[in-house]
Amino acid sequence: MKLNLNGIKDASEWNSKGYKLPSYDIERMISLTKTSPAWLHFGAGNIFRSFLCVSAGELLDKGVTDTGIICAESFGTEIITECFRPHDNLCVAVTLNTDGSIDKEVVASVAESLTTRYDLERIKEIFYSPSLKMVSLTITEKGYSIHDISGNFTAAIKEDIENGPDNCRQLMSLLAALCIGRFHACGTPLALVSMDNCSHNGEKLEKAITDIAAEWKNRGFVTDNELDFLKNTVTYPWTMIDKITPRPDAHVEKQLVSDGIDDIKPFVTSGGIYVAPFVNAEKPQYLVIEDSFPNGRPALEKAGILFTDRDTVNKSEKMKVCTCLNPLHTALAIFGCLLGYTSIAEEMNSPQLKTLITRMAYEEGMPVVVNPGIINPEDFLEEVLTKRFPNPFLPDTPQRIATDTSQKLPIRFGEAIKAHMKKGTAGTLTFIPLVLAGWLRYLMAIDDNGIDFTPSSDPLLDECRRNLTGIKLGDTITSDRLHSLLSNPAIFGTDLEKTGMAEKITAYFNELIAGKGAVLNTLVKYTK
Repeated sequence: MKLNLNGIKDASEWNSKGYKLPSYDIERMISLTKTSPAWLHFGAGNIFRSFLCVSAGELLDKGVTDTGIICAESFGTEIITECFRPHDNLCVAVTLNTDGSIDKEVVASVAESLTTRYDLERIKEIFYSPSLKMVSLTITEKGYSIHDISGNFTAAIKEDIENGPDNCRQLMSLLAALCIGRFHACGTPLALVSMDNCSHNGEKLEKAITDIAAEWKNRGFVTDNELDFLKNTVTYPWTMIDKITPRPDAHVEKQLVSDGIDDIKPFVTSGGIYVAPFVNAEKPQYLVIEDSFPNGRPALEKAGILFTDRDTVNKSEKMKVCTCLNPLHTALAIFGCLLGYTSIAEEMNSPQLKTLITRMAYEEGMPVVVNPGIINPEDFLEEVLTKRFPNPFLPDTPQRIATDTSQKLPIRFGEAIKAHMKKGTAGTLTFIPLVLAGWLRYLMAIDDNGIDFTPSSDPLLDECRRNLTGIKLGDTITSDRLHSLLSNPAIFGTDLEKTGMAEKITAYFNELIAGKGAVLNTLVKYTK
């Protein structure tokens, strides 16, 4: 069984093995999409393929649309050249059900796969087409960071600013330049849609693009009319997305190989991204989008995606990212790495870790949650705690979730802290500051048995770890020792010294570094 267009023409064998195949004419879809592109996506990773591509395929199967998605990568090229193209852009999407069964589907909704490194001229053609309605992104939180820890433009963005729109390299700069090119080519409106797990993701995308363009204007590269197009004609809808999509799992690979699929082996890109011609993910999924598409959009509501106003998206996003899922994930990631776990589901069998995230969610998160109406927070949280995280068939790891933690803390914890500050209840918090102290302990890269481990990748890892240089197990420190970290709002979303939390976090940190076994002992103490 070959995972390519020719290989799936004989549907009988695939169907006999339980695979759902596309019912639409794939070659016709590819031709129409290339001629009249409507949807371009940057960030061709696992959540894109397991969620967005499947949703687009559903619309094609139902005859709601006759065009698919064109995807592009700006971070490396291997996922396109080594994964997409050898399989004619097909993918096997595997759903990991809580009863141990799996659903298997061949997804064919990607019509074309590109890289900014080698295919920029083709990307320009797509961007300049009046038929293009939306450009979506799943590039992770760090993809929108154009400033360093001190608030200055990063070196790469500075270079793009100095070189101007015709010679830029970074994605935020490229998007600004491509929109300016569209202004001159056709002037048609467009929606740029971030689908990443960051608070106010549309706002972050808009600010990154317009800040770069404003600097170009100051240098004479951009006119008032071009900047106005970016600010007032292009839209930046806010979104909330949720679907746990772990790295490709060896057990899933084994099942697909036993079915007879050739050449399905996962690999790791030079950028450290785990990828395969298949994706494995949980069944629950949510995508709430602000309905602000000035040139129209795909009818994704017919695939279960929710369209609403900005305020409802904001409430949905805060519910999920700041309380009901992401902070719990990060807590499990931090302490899971320290305690030697390699499975999120296994962590849910720990009384201490389960109690930690449950009490943090209900006692410290839910009191500051606003019900978005479109999703019920209580039901969402119960599903996370009782079905999603404990799913033993979902091969998710704390090490994966711990990636880029410095980029996640401001939203996943900072927003809740600020909400408690407004209510005057920040002083009552126990579990949120304990998790932040746990992250400081994690930065030491020594587990609870005193054994060194390799922290997950993080753009600020080295810089943050330098603040802990010289601290060892058994030490007792004062909050002054952690001043440069705890007072930095770029890390925590707020100045923790001004919130009055620095002393409490330092006290917890001292308990966590008391010696071997101190991490577990501290968790036992506070989760009784």
